Amino acid sequence: MSLHLLVPGPFDAISGGYIYDRRMVEGLRALGESVEVVELPGSHPAPDEASTEGARAALRALPADARIVIDGLGLPAFLPLTQELAERRAVALIHHPTALEHGASEAARTVLKARERALFGAMARIVCTSPLTARRLPEEFGANPDRIGVVEPGTDEATRAAGSGGPGCAILSVGTLVPRKGHDVLLRALARLTDLEWSLTIVGDSRRDIVHADGLKALAEELGIANRVTFAGELTGTALEALYHRADLFALATRWEGYGMVAAEAMARGLPLAITAGGAIAEVVVPGSAIVSPVDDVVSLSKGMRRAIFDADLRAEMAEAAWSGGQALPRWPDRATAFRAEIEKAYA
Repeated sequence: MSLHLLVPGPFDAISGGYIYDRRMVEGLRALGESVEVVELPGSHPAPDEASTEGARAALRALPADARIVIDGLGLPAFLPLTQELAERRAVALIHHPTALEHGASEAARTVLKARERALFGAMARIVCTSPLTARRLPEEFGANPDRIGVVEPGTDEATRAAGSGGPGCAILSVGTLVPRKGHDVLLRALARLTDLEWSLTIVGDSRRDIVHADGLKALAEELGIANRVTFAGELTGTALEALYHRADLFALATRWEGYGMVAAEAMARGLPLAITAGGAIAEVVVPGSAIVSPVDDVVSLSKGMRRAIFDADLRAEMAEAAWSGGQALPRWPDRATAFRAEIEKAYA
């Protein structure tokens, strides 16, 4: 039976969730599986008419014996097809429930939560990308814990970061320019540290929420730190790798992460981290590798970063812990094997 992954287009989008999906597809194909990617049209996760009709057309175009996996970002559009999903033993891939996305109105999140609660109950299997998400689904969405499995993201072997060589501390942040990533909190925290020598590069797509992205650039100007902050846009491959390699500190003031792939990537390169405990990301970092502050706590994050920016010896100690922990992280090839095992539980 072929496996069909249904996911909002474009499939080549740059985010932790899409990277995970692409690596699963690559890994499954390497294992000899037949995998087809179906890009869903329309608006997601809050579905419009185009997304609802696109979901209907995509599902009905699949072979009768298809193994169906639906990325959680596109899942709310399938609400009218809940019964059909149950009959076809569909699997949901949940990076984090869309109802937990920051930046949406409370009313929109309430609607999404109702949709997800109904849909989670119809899934033959739910694959989560972190233990935290797996724990929250039964508690907050009524999902059956017996139908939930966890396949955390993997990492690739990477060269250890060399650092900037100074002067000052080169800080790298990677994340789409949306409210959930907390770049505004990071900017405000760093604005309290202008007596120290640092620079910040933020890598992330600005097209997802243009208003918010423009607001971040305006905030940097307002705080008087625009000359220290570079908005590098969306980067991949050697360009992104070069920034990791030359960084002295990785920072992300996220409000919620279903896993925290960028933190794992930073650890895999031996970078010390400064993060907020938003979602599962705090469970990814190992003791001694990171400054961890409460979500939205500018003062706490600023105080923690002051020490790391000022004290190169402390950063070196944190880097050693990060490197050691990063080498113990799971690798991508075994992730595909684990993912296939979860799918087989739905179609056994």
